[in-house]
Amino acid sequence: MGIGKSKMDPCHLSVPWGKSQSVDTSQSHQTSDSKQSEDISLHGDAVCSTTAEMPAGEQEGVEESPEEDTEEEVFLKFVILHAEEDTAEALRVQSLLENDFGIKPGIIFAEMPCGRQHLQNLDDAVNGSAWTILLLTENFLRDTWCKFQFYSSLMNSVNRQHKYNSVIPMRPLNKPLPRERTPFALRTINALEEESRGFPTQVERIFQESVYRIQQAIWKETRNMVQRQSVA
Repeated sequence: MGIGKSKMDPCHLSVPWGKSQSVDTSQSHQTSDSKQSEDISLHGDAVCSTTAEMPAGEQEGVEESPEEDTEEEVFLKFVILHAEEDTAEALRVQSLLENDFGIKPGIIFAEMPCGRQHLQNLDDAVNGSAWTILLLTENFLRDTWCKFQFYSSLMNSVNRQHKYNSVIPMRPLNKPLPRERTPFALRTINALEEESRGFPTQVERIFQESVYRIQQAIWKETRNMVQRQSVA
């Protein structure tokens, strides 16, 4: 009994069970209702006073979320268009050009943002880089999307003067597409041959910094013009 009493809440002791529950319930309801309304009023006043006492800067921070920082777009040195099965080979070639020859930044088509249409990604990849590399492997001609990619890239280089000679076919070390099976439109362009001893010289001759700077300046001007038109 002693342990039971020591754990009992003193507030419960002031309201004995039995008779006290039948004593003027209407009065107790009125009292509780008035206390409830008073509590609500006090609570509302407390919230208002707290908000009023907050500095203006903190109040704005509560109501409005800060704007997210937008990353600045970068004009790439190259993009590699490849068959879906050749993603690993495309990554190897990207690493070769960036790390061994210092031609960076570059990207492969598989790394383009997800959730957008392929045509939009293709347009951004080709026009957002100085050179378009077509990875000529045995899988290249089996993929209808790859055929569309290289035809679109060639037409883009013909229709835009600053994109002239920007499409670079490349036969990598692994499973290169034989010359006799290469589409005629691509056979007219000197391809990069990774297995050739003159490969480093070819790379240095094609990927010139001066050409990149010219294309980068045109890209920035075009982008700024589009932004001005959208604001107007």
